[in-house]
Amino acid sequence: MPPKPRFPLDRPLLVVDAVGLRLRDLRHAPALQAFAGRGRVRPLETPVPALTCSVQASLLTGTLPREHGVVGNGWYLRELAEVRFWMQSDRLVRGRKFPELYADREKDFRWAKLFWWFNMYSSADLSLTPRPHYHSDGKKVFALYSEPPDWQAQVQRELGEFPFPSFWGPMAGAPSSRWIVEATIRCLARERPSLVLTYLPHLDYDHQRFGPEDPRSREAVAELDTLCGKLLAAAESEGYRVLVLSEYGIEPVKTPVFVNRVLREAGFLRVQETTHGELLDAGASRAFAVADHQIAHVYLREERDLIRLRRLLEGIEGVSQVLGPDGKRELGLDHPRAGDLVLLSEHGCWFAYPYWLEEGRRPDFATSVDIHRKPGYDPAELFFDPAIPFPRLKAAWILLKKTLGFRTRMSLVPTDPSRVRGSHGLPPASAEVGPVVLAGPGLELPETPTAANLFFAD
Repeated sequence: MPPKPRFPLDRPLLVVDAVGLRLRDLRHAPALQAFAGRGRVRPLETPVPALTCSVQASLLTGTLPREHGVVGNGWYLRELAEVRFWMQSDRLVRGRKFPELYADREKDFRWAKLFWWFNMYSSADLSLTPRPHYHSDGKKVFALYSEPPDWQAQVQRELGEFPFPSFWGPMAGAPSSRWIVEATIRCLARERPSLVLTYLPHLDYDHQRFGPEDPRSREAVAELDTLCGKLLAAAESEGYRVLVLSEYGIEPVKTPVFVNRVLREAGFLRVQETTHGELLDAGASRAFAVADHQIAHVYLREERDLIRLRRLLEGIEGVSQVLGPDGKRELGLDHPRAGDLVLLSEHGCWFAYPYWLEEGRRPDFATSVDIHRKPGYDPAELFFDPAIPFPRLKAAWILLKKTLGFRTRMSLVPTDPSRVRGSHGLPPASAEVGPVVLAGPGLELPETPTAANLFFAD
């Protein structure tokens, strides 16, 4: 029997992805508490790795990474010998997505996808996603991609330009979520799709910067709650049912684990000496790691190195498990895109991507917000380098020079990741600190909601 979508569409449905929201955070979120009190709230089980792209792919398809293929926020493309992060094409996600099941069953079905990942070239009738323009002179222009193509221009004429610096980087914060809320409200009222998926990112930033129990993170919860309250009220006034969920819970961490430096010192990892620093030479390396929060995919060039490499990795302080074929199969992570070995960190630890051994030989992009050239995830991009006096003033000056066409680097972030205080990727230590799903009136949840069954009928 073909799968069926779980929720009826006798009324339109809004799905809000409040990234990083934990069950425990609801104590500081009165609007969301009130919403849950009128409906249902339950812990949400998500797969390992508990990462944005993997969890969203599981929610959309009802499958694990072994089927949909999204093994992390990025992975190694073996044919190209390149690491790629934050790819946006929906065609990377294997399997049918639940909105497509609605399209088969519902007359005049239209749906919208606002800032969820894998936004480009999906079946969504309306979509918005960040997509900078890169000019031939080196200039980077903040921009959005949309379907239909002129929709982003229409929305930005009314709301102002999307506040790109608040979407990621050391200035990331609530303005990005605020803009997305206003765009979503506009979409509900004017476009009236049958299904709307929207993504509110800013809680994730402070939970990673300061740790989820820090007072500043609780302030971010309160900001999120205010924005959700406004969005939920608007949705209900437009006749929408509402589901609020999160992808993972963020746990406190203190210790970065530098797997690539261990691999380099052991002779497995190679670099290229270039005019702008040392670059990871993935294709020439016998082994290297793609670090992604509390998960690291380790790719081998030759199988004969497997036993020695595994023994080395198991001895690294901060590594809790080294998964081979059986371990990957047990987690549903046995896909060709996954590493030959997959590392899980200990609780309180996370994997940092740096591979250079001397700061003077780091690549020039290491001190920039550069999510596509770094061969791993870098949460240090959430901080200004403490050695820079008046960093916001410097950032504004660099942006002005870039706008005027001058070649200059946004060298603003530290390469020391020790300030990071929150991470994710592992199963939560308890339901209280894990992800959550809140269903408004008229929506029935599974007894045990999971990323696999939340949008698909049993």
